[in-house]
Amino acid sequence: MDSLTTGSNLDLSTGSRVEVEITGLSHDGQGVARLNDRVLFVSGALPGERVKVRLTHRARRHWLAELDQVLVPAPERQRPPCILAEHCGGCSVQHLADSGQQHWKHQKVVDAIRRIAHLDTPVSPLLVAPDSLGYRNRAIIPLERCEDGRLRAGFYRRGSHTIVNMNHCPVLDPRLDSLIAPLKADLESSDWPVDRDFREGGGLRHLALRLGSHSGDVLITLVSSHAELEGLEVLAAAWMQRWPQVVGVCLNLQPLATNTLMGPETRVVAGRGWVEERFSGLTLQIAADTFFQVHTRQAERVVPLVLAALDTVPTGMMVDAYCGIGTYTLPVAAAGWQVHGIELSAEAVQQARTNARENGLTDRASFEAGVVAQCLAAHLAHCDVLFLDPPRKGLEPATLAAILERPPAQILYLSCDPATLARDLAQLVAHGGYRLESLQPLDFFPQTSHVETLAVLRRGAAGPGPGA
Repeated sequence: MDSLTTGSNLDLSTGSRVEVEITGLSHDGQGVARLNDRVLFVSGALPGERVKVRLTHRARRHWLAELDQVLVPAPERQRPPCILAEHCGGCSVQHLADSGQQHWKHQKVVDAIRRIAHLDTPVSPLLVAPDSLGYRNRAIIPLERCEDGRLRAGFYRRGSHTIVNMNHCPVLDPRLDSLIAPLKADLESSDWPVDRDFREGGGLRHLALRLGSHSGDVLITLVSSHAELEGLEVLAAAWMQRWPQVVGVCLNLQPLATNTLMGPETRVVAGRGWVEERFSGLTLQIAADTFFQVHTRQAERVVPLVLAALDTVPTGMMVDAYCGIGTYTLPVAAAGWQVHGIELSAEAVQQARTNARENGLTDRASFEAGVVAQCLAAHLAHCDVLFLDPPRKGLEPATLAAILERPPAQILYLSCDPATLARDLAQLVAHGGYRLESLQPLDFFPQTSHVETLAVLRRGAAGPGPGA
């Protein structure tokens, strides 16, 4: 069926074209409309628009659709800064002006706190990123070789495993973006196998780039299922000679037939295996395969917020769960606190210890490799403040249970998902005796649907609490 119908027509099937009014945005930036008794999600559509769409998939309670034509555009619709924005799944809201993105992200946090946590704590205005393009300090780019030998490199098409070939990415820092095309050309000229999905015996899988935003250091890493890349040392030396800012070239081995981006072993092929980054007055070493926030300037803005919250309590012991390389542990130690970091990745813990030593903070900062849920309980008895920076899924039930068993006086919770944050806050307030004192959203990821939020909780404090 390919004829245009109206939203009230019940005779709908995949392929039908309909006109609808977009009334909102979903959590991942899709336009939302009503189609008979179902919700309709349309990628690329904005609230207030009348659009023509083609239905692509019917589920039990909703439809998915592709945008055919914008009949009445929203005032905040803009031309995406990337020519691949319509196809690439890396950024979902480039067609929404910065002011619209900022309003929507703030409202996402408000809605999650009201609807999921049922709390009425005011949400502070969003801390807007000073640069909505050219901000990312890291990229991990999938690779594939076409039948004619050409190399394709790019992020996946939205909702698929198909690479959208690119030579430039506007959200990448220009110092990384300028390397994509020449690196692609060199990899294309090699006779190395490329086998991203491990279907043909293995080979190159990803190209990873990492930048020290303040230092200018660049690290190039090839991710491969094996190390049989003849001539890699020669090419690595040539890259370092061609680009003085490249401080190292690494090979990461990911030999498993899974979608895990990087494997457990990284070899330094040339130079060194880390970039230097200056962060909140400290010098950090960041390796190819360890986590660090992709927007350095926005990540630094969290530090004064954390220190301001700590100023309200006597200086003591802070435990940092999910501490990574010490990104927030070490600035707190530099402010005079004793800190203990817990992190699953042994490699990140080793880097955190190195960073503590290089900054003269070993007398105040200690680190432990292990599962947070298993390690945390032993430290809560001596913990004055608990800092939480979990992955997108939020706190594991066992971690939450350990906190509620021996709740510290204050919790600082940095979250990258308003929904899981609200879920966890509801439990801490209902069962831990906490009051939610403040909520500060920050835009770490312009052009995408993601938003970071710092929540401050205190036991027994007066302030906003559960809503009606």
